[in-house]
Amino acid sequence: MFAFQPITPDTEGFDALLRASLSENHGMLQRLQENWRNGANRFSRPGETLLGAFDGRSLVGICGRNIDPYTGNPKAGRVRHLYVAPPGRRQGIGRMLVTAIAECAVPFFGHLNARAPEFAFPFYERLGFSRIENDPYVTHRLRLKA
Repeated sequence: MFAFQPITPDTEGFDALLRASLSENHGMLQRLQENWRNGANRFSRPGETLLGAFDGRSLVGICGRNIDPYTGNPKAGRVRHLYVAPPGRRQGIGRMLVTAIAECAVPFFGHLNARAPEFAFPFYERLGFSRIENDPYVTHRLRLKA
């Protein structure tokens, strides 16, 4: 059973996830850590959150939600820094993380945007996100229901 709770880059296990992401040439957790440290993004505005997925005491995945900085619309949320360590993949952790941040987003946002690499398009589409064409900042959008 997995547990989900708010985290920071200082949470035990974050460094191991960071190393794993870098070994796969993914820079999202490094950007997350840098932006946290310099104060550029601490997931602290209304509606924002940074969740960790735990398998027992082990941090196995991360997903955040911010006000989308690219739209100028405060009702647009953005899925940020989704990463699940390789041993935790194919167990539904990514789906559960995105679902968790989407379910509690309704009071704050009308939709969630994501900019995903092409290999992740099917993942987002299985979760109900629609593909967005010709937008350099958004590949997928999930309309939230109040």
